[in-house]
Amino acid sequence: MTYCVGLMLDAGIVLLSDTRTNAGLDNISTYRKMFLFETPGDRVIGIMTAGSLSVTQTVMARLSDANEDLDSDKSILRAPTMLQVAEIVGGMLSDVTSEVSAKMERMSQKATASMIVAGQRKGGPMRMFLIYPEGNFIEATSDTPFLQIGEHKYGKPILDRVITPSTSLEDAEKAVLLSMDSTLRSNLSVGMPLDMAVIEAEGFCISRKRRIEPDDEAFATMSAAWSEALRDAFQQISSE
Repeated sequence: MTYCVGLMLDAGIVLLSDTRTNAGLDNISTYRKMFLFETPGDRVIGIMTAGSLSVTQTVMARLSDANEDLDSDKSILRAPTMLQVAEIVGGMLSDVTSEVSAKMERMSQKATASMIVAGQRKGGPMRMFLIYPEGNFIEATSDTPFLQIGEHKYGKPILDRVITPSTSLEDAEKAVLLSMDSTLRSNLSVGMPLDMAVIEAEGFCISRKRRIEPDDEAFATMSAAWSEALRDAFQQISSE
C-alpha cells in the first residue's frame, strides 16, 4: 500500500510519500514514489504515485523519455501550463492503465494507479492535481488545500483540523509528518523511509528535500511528543 499527501498553501507546496510496496506479507520492498523535475528559474514539478508498480513505473519511464525527446509533445518540462502537465500525465496514466489491465485480465487481475501532480511554471500560479486511473483529475483549492492518495484515512483528521491556505511551510511540514505518523501506526502496509519535498511559491525549484530513514531521531522525537500530547489532552477532556 501507499500513503502520499500534498499541501498547496499560499507560501508554497509540501509533498510527502512513503516508500513501502508489498505483494504479500513475505514480499515487502522499498520503491521511490516521489519524482521531482525542475528547470530552475522556469518551472518545478513534483509527481507522487500510488497503486500498481507496473503502471506507475511505466508512466514515469515514458514521461522521462518524453522529456529527453525534443520532438515530443508529451514533455512535462515543455508544457506551457500546469494544467497541460496534468493533462499529459493523465493521458499517459490512462493509456498505460488500459494496456496493463488488458494483459492482466486473462488472470482475472486488475492494475490501477493514481497520482498527485503539483508545481509551478514561471508566469503561472501554483497548482496541484489528483489524477485518477482513467486520466481525469480534480484540483486542490483554497477550500480543500490538500490531496491524498493511497491509505489516506488515518492521516486525514489532523489535516482537516489544522491546514488552511495561510498555514506556514514550517507548520505544514509538521502536519504532513504527523499525518504520516498516524498512518504508519495504523497500517503496516505503509512504511519508511519517507521522502519529503518543499516548493516555495515563486521559487521555481525544489526549496528543500529530505529522506527520513527509520532511525531518524527528529522524526522519532516528534512522534513521541505527539503521542504524549494526545494522551494529555485525552485525560483533560471531560465526557460530561
